[in-house]
Amino acid sequence: MSDIHKAAILLTSLPEEDAALVLGRLDLKQVEQVSIEIARLKSITADEQEQVILQFAESNPGSAGTDPGGLERARALVQKAMGKDAGDTLDNIRQSIEAVPFAFLRHVDSQNILTYIVDEHPQTIALILSHLPPNSSAAILAGLQPDRQLMVVQRIAEMGQTSPEMIEEVERGLERRMSSVMSQSFENAGGVGAVAEMLNVSDRSTERSLLENLSQDDPELVEEIRRLMFVFEDISKFNDKDLQTVLKNVENSQWATALKGASADLKEKVFGNMSQRAGEMLKEEMEFSGAVKLSVVESVQQEIVDIVRHLEDTGDLELNAGGEEEELVQ
Repeated sequence: MSDIHKAAILLTSLPEEDAALVLGRLDLKQVEQVSIEIARLKSITADEQEQVILQFAESNPGSAGTDPGGLERARALVQKAMGKDAGDTLDNIRQSIEAVPFAFLRHVDSQNILTYIVDEHPQTIALILSHLPPNSSAAILAGLQPDRQLMVVQRIAEMGQTSPEMIEEVERGLERRMSSVMSQSFENAGGVGAVAEMLNVSDRSTERSLLENLSQDDPELVEEIRRLMFVFEDISKFNDKDLQTVLKNVENSQWATALKGASADLKEKVFGNMSQRAGEMLKEEMEFSGAVKLSVVESVQQEIVDIVRHLEDTGDLELNAGGEEEELVQ
């Protein structure tokens, strides 16, 4: 008899309120495991119950030989133990106990599902969407053409009982077609971050030309790319001359906040380019200001990044985010 099985028997031997209190002390994974085992319990013998209760040095003979398990008992305990957070756990328990139609789709991205069902008959799409969580169904519905959206919604609204054979046939066909998707893992590609990374290692003329042309159509996108191309920690890569240029344009109060979330290397670099007196004053200001919210620190760090980018635009500073030494020519 496994520990999970013993725990299930013990919990079903307790009054429901007490069992829910015990269940509430477990972590989410343990709640699922024990609840699934409770749902699987059809009946327990008095000997099994007695053995478990004796192991826990507790007696509850009043429930001996009863039929305490089942999905409803598991659902009641989880709802009492987890309250409004019980939804996902209950859904997982139900899928583990019951053969939920189209359950294999619940872990597939809605856009991937849409690709496979977009050309299906509206009645088939309606059948599939009616068995998916509302968020997934809504996302898939939004990807259909307006006329097909209407047909699918009408069929869902009018749908009554569907034969298990029909559901199984549609489910098997879709699962077979999507078998390759089920075995693949997908990674995000592209995005603003990818552009920033490419431009970081591009030569300056290419970077400037691309950003200038792009700014004519989408200046906000250019600003987002520029912010990602240079981050606050990149200041640690500056040579002493460039860092001193930055120090002249940033207030001590800004450094006092921004350096709270900085690496040891960056702090050492900044303090090393200040006079001893200025460095001591900055350290005192940092200590005096105490704890600061991370959002505030990040906001001030971004202010300094914006100052650095402005210095670059005015020609007072030249960024080389890759850290390579640029070739010199006579």
